[in-house]
Amino acid sequence: MPARPTAAGGGLGWANLGMDIVSVKRVHRLLTEYGEDFFGRMLDPGELADCTTSQGLDLLSLCGRIAAKEAAFKTLRVQGRFLPWRDIVVRRSDGGWPLVELRRRAARMAAESGITDITVSISHDVDYAVAVAAPILGDPPAPGRETPAEAPASHPSQPLDYQGVLP
Repeated sequence: MPARPTAAGGGLGWANLGMDIVSVKRVHRLLTEYGEDFFGRMLDPGELADCTTSQGLDLLSLCGRIAAKEAAFKTLRVQGRFLPWRDIVVRRSDGGWPLVELRRRAARMAAESGITDITVSISHDVDYAVAVAAPILGDPPAPGRETPAEAPASHPSQPLDYQGVLP
């Protein structure tokens, strides 16, 4: 098998779908136990703003963002690495659909995998939120070519491990 995903005939294409499901009940429990600040470890201020209504944090939107980040991470197919929660940013476009931005570590992982972009779809209902992500493949990095530069964080934070964020 090839070390990186390739489209039929090489070049641009789609491969390695990622999917995730998040329990609304579980996230509600975390929100009750730890408060809204807990989710600042996973979402940046813009993402939190996208999940906020005049009544406060919208639980279904929050669950959808978490599912989308995990689904996007799964498209990268990397071994031995933890999900860089704040380096995968899922924002609402002007049209209302979700857009994925890869920063820092996530951008480097994507470049190593030949992924130039990730598209995601989110759906939610009373008990669950689900997301499906599909990578867009580009040309593999040339030997010696640098991966995306380290972008400054919106505020300093400790790297979060995938297992350590959600109890």
